[in-house]
Amino acid sequence: MAAINIDKNNFQTEVMNSDKPVLLDFWAPWCGPCRMVGPVVEEIARERTDIKVCKVNVDEQPELAGQFGVMSIPTLVVIKDGKIVNQSVGAKPKNAILAML
Repeated sequence: MAAINIDKNNFQTEVMNSDKPVLLDFWAPWCGPCRMVGPVVEEIARERTDIKVCKVNVDEQPELAGQFGVMSIPTLVVIKDGKIVNQSVGAKPKNAILAML
């Protein structure tokens, strides 16, 4: 399944109320490292049915970025049962992203 684009309207349903762990990717189209991580995140979304993969464009959703204290992108956040269990800033290889889960 492809990554789900998150905005303030679907955040509660897709992320906080998810019955699966959520990998949340905070990114922006102008961010070079984000463009490197993006395809990896999409690949994980297609391969792993046991998690939900979501993306937040920080330019379009500054409130959500602020809610998570995102200062640098890409920022990857893992949420389980509505709570942050892992967080990482910067481009990471696939194995490091999978290790966060």
